[in-house]
Amino acid sequence: MAKIQMNTPLVEMDGDEMTRILWKLIKDELLNPFIDLKTEYYDLGLEHRNDTDDQVTVDAAEATKKYGVAVKCATITPNKARMDEYDLKKMYKSPNGTIRAILDGTVFRAPIVVNGIEPCVRNWKKPITIARHAYGDVYKNTEMNIEKPGDAYLVFEGTDGETKKELIHHFDNPGVIQGMHNIEESIASFARCCFNYALDTKQDLWFGGKDTISKIYDGKFKEIFATIYEEEFKEKFQEAGITYFYSLIDDIVARVMKAEGGFIWACKNYDGDVMSDMVSSAFGSLAMMTSVLVSPHGYYEYEAAHGTVQRHYYRHLEGKETSTNSVATIFAWTGALRKRGEMDGIQELQDFADKLDKATLSTIESGKMTKDLALITSLKDVTVLNSKEFILAIRENLEKLL
Repeated sequence: MAKIQMNTPLVEMDGDEMTRILWKLIKDELLNPFIDLKTEYYDLGLEHRNDTDDQVTVDAAEATKKYGVAVKCATITPNKARMDEYDLKKMYKSPNGTIRAILDGTVFRAPIVVNGIEPCVRNWKKPITIARHAYGDVYKNTEMNIEKPGDAYLVFEGTDGETKKELIHHFDNPGVIQGMHNIEESIASFARCCFNYALDTKQDLWFGGKDTISKIYDGKFKEIFATIYEEEFKEKFQEAGITYFYSLIDDIVARVMKAEGGFIWACKNYDGDVMSDMVSSAFGSLAMMTSVLVSPHGYYEYEAAHGTVQRHYYRHLEGKETSTNSVATIFAWTGALRKRGEMDGIQELQDFADKLDKATLSTIESGKMTKDLALITSLKDVTVLNSKEFILAIRENLEKLL
């Protein structure tokens, strides 16, 4: 068959460790034989980030603005041990955080549902998509140890000379304090991303805060979401037959546990961090979860929700066999290719992405899978494949579909 042609390149961001090995295998076995793959390549491997003082990450994000769609491999966010291991000039920031800030994006994570891997919550039948506001809160906090009696205040000094001052706590004994912030512009971008993604995917949108306790901070989130919904999205939601629902976060959690899924759950930063891991684990595996960064300006960046699989990479370097799950990385590619096809009006590219998804899931459903899935599947007499064998088994099924 003739290769599927692309008009506009994808921005391709290569990564680190075992996922970098899988990245090349996926391209060689599942993409290049069938697509005239056009990408603008950026090496976000830690060594190259170090060589460029992390400028390559900024360049990749700016290229995403130019081309609209990117696909990213998992990358290392270095700690002290990684600094020593890779002889880094400094402890670079998370590439994902840098890209999120430049694209002003919201992260949407959804489990990949497949027969034979049943959720721990028995009534969950459809994916639950977590939308995480990736700015502020505890992740940009300021903290202080309090070691003696005294008063702690929250103080704002305006550039016009105005001062606001509120007592946090009078300390008689040692303790700790923490200051958090957010900005209305970022909350508004988050809201618009959530509403647009709900329309895009034809799913209801749920959002929860604790405005009964945090009347100003969480109250601002509730207010901005409500205003933008009423003014910009209410009619569109009604036309699409979907709903927006706000409640207290504890009520939302209780409803989520009893629901069957098939909706988007918008979360503040910390809630989204915690709940995305809870949802992915309850659905089966973090290796079976998609992640897409959506900008209100119409930029999309797809990646796997998991990390670089460091332990498997060290086994690989020792020449030992690995059985590493590549499903989320494959789905990152198919998500990006499908979106590229939508934007460029190439139905063949969209159909190919759908068929590769189907081939991947049917491989697992036929009993051929990586070790992590074999440990949790309800299927009997499964065959555990190594990293390359699993991708080759997917290719065999893909060729049948094509």
